Amino acid sequence: MFKRAKASIAKLKQSMARQEEHLAAQTDALHRIAAHLGDPALGPGGHRAGVPDDFDPAMYLALNRDVAAAKVDATHHFLNVGENENRHYRPNYMQDGLITIHNTSFQDDPAFQDAYARGVKATGGQDYNWHWRVHVGLWAARCAVKLPGDFVECGVNKGFLSSSIMHDLKWNDLDRTFWLLDTFAGIDTTGVSSEKNDPGAEDRNRKHFESGLYTDDVSAVRENFAEWKNVQIVVGAVPGTLDKITSEQIAFASIDMNTAPPEIAAMEFLWSRLVPGAMVVLDDFNYRGYEAQHVAMTDFAKARNTSVLSLPTGQGLLVRPPND
Repeated sequence: MFKRAKASIAKLKQSMARQEEHLAAQTDALHRIAAHLGDPALGPGGHRAGVPDDFDPAMYLALNRDVAAAKVDATHHFLNVGENENRHYRPNYMQDGLITIHNTSFQDDPAFQDAYARGVKATGGQDYNWHWRVHVGLWAARCAVKLPGDFVECGVNKGFLSSSIMHDLKWNDLDRTFWLLDTFAGIDTTGVSSEKNDPGAEDRNRKHFESGLYTDDVSAVRENFAEWKNVQIVVGAVPGTLDKITSEQIAFASIDMNTAPPEIAAMEFLWSRLVPGAMVVLDDFNYRGYEAQHVAMTDFAKARNTSVLSLPTGQGLLVRPPND
């Protein structure tokens, strides 16, 4: 009994010693902050000395919620505590609607860089800053290539994603077909995506053509894909062109038509052809302003006893489950 009591007392003393060390460290940090409460001399560009030129106090507080909760001055905290703790004062990634401080080392991968550069080439040199979205597409394609079946993209436009994928997978070394479907005239507002079925479709069309995002130059698209074999470019509106796809097994599909009705039609057509484990990347599933796709695809998946993984990139990922 006494031995147990002595052991408990010893553990308590060790715990108190650790707490005292922690308190001393915190007190020292507070003393250093107090010592600098008078504004340090301003450095170049009007920033306080020692503060990076791109330091944004509001962003620092947003990325370090404990500092914000403590109501500590952001700049003082960074100078006296945050810098030593390697606190983030800017995001690692801030584009395409996504801000994060998490690991983005995929961008340093030479294979990713080469594939992404090929996507940029497909647009004629326009970089849409879709790095994480393309990363998701490449990951899904790399998984899908281990399965039997061909590839499909509904909503090709200039070919950014599909060009990146074919470059990354060394498409000419594979015995597969890549089906590329698009109107190459924007959203087909005379068909299933009429203004009645998809309010706002005409306005989206206009904006995307004015911004240069959409293309109607089919010859340029064909030229872009000319370096690869086993590529089938199908011009026209979904669902009317889906029967052009003759493949009985599909391992990968990218759905990006910016309107729900043809996307659901495409999924209904492809579902029985998707092999178990097939990857389906839904480009607009979680993107702000495309709530109709989110609702429609959620219902589609639910009706088949599965679900769509929501991604912070604005995409969704659907994996074909094993057949019942």
